[in-house]
Amino acid sequence: MKSIFFKAFIFLFLSISFFSCGLQSPKVLVFTKTAGFRHGSIESGVMALEKMAKEKHFLIDTTANSAMFTEANLKQYKAVVFLNTTGDILNDEEQKAFEKYIKSGGGYVGIHAAADAEYNWPWYNKLVGGYFNGHPKVQKATLQVIDSTHLATKMLKGTWEKVDEWYNYKDLNRDVNVLLNLDEKSYNGGKNGDYHPMAWYHDYDGGRAFYTGLGHTNVTFKNPVFLEHLYGGLKYAMGEE
Repeated sequence: MKSIFFKAFIFLFLSISFFSCGLQSPKVLVFTKTAGFRHGSIESGVMALEKMAKEKHFLIDTTANSAMFTEANLKQYKAVVFLNTTGDILNDEEQKAFEKYIKSGGGYVGIHAAADAEYNWPWYNKLVGGYFNGHPKVQKATLQVIDSTHLATKMLKGTWEKVDEWYNYKDLNRDVNVLLNLDEKSYNGGKNGDYHPMAWYHDYDGGRAFYTGLGHTNVTFKNPVFLEHLYGGLKYAMGEE
């Protein structure tokens, strides 16, 4: 009789363990290293993402330590967020590990100054979708919604007026799917012309990448529309379309 109860206990334990593993929450890495200008909004962004993780039931690690970029460590994450990263932030081995992560189906989210990083890494240029090319002062501008069916823009209709720091871009990857375009007639200092993408996504080299040019100001990370926009992009990067 004891043997039957013992076997039943083991079966129940294994069943619960298997079920729990199947329900394990997805995990995201938020990377904040800077080797140039450091945005004051990084801390606001981290707090917003930690709050989002709690509300949306995913796990989150935050780090400015590029040594986290190893093949073994990155395997645990559904997506990696580059939050206002600047400059040369990964060494050659870390770059190789991140490339392998994306090629294995990983997800990437770039926020604002993620486009102001790794200028000597052509693969990253294609991944992020474009490089920073200066900006005017912080001001209000109008964003044109190009695609309102995507998770990152389905809450938007037609246009979106917002105050932020509006990047100009160079070396734009024309193979991305543009979600938001910046109307240069609505503010001063634009240099890209009629084609001035400000948020986009694409499948890239085996993985998924989403970028939003918004995210300079602290208040942006308290804006519910922006946070919904960001969460939609993150869900896409994690493969939860």
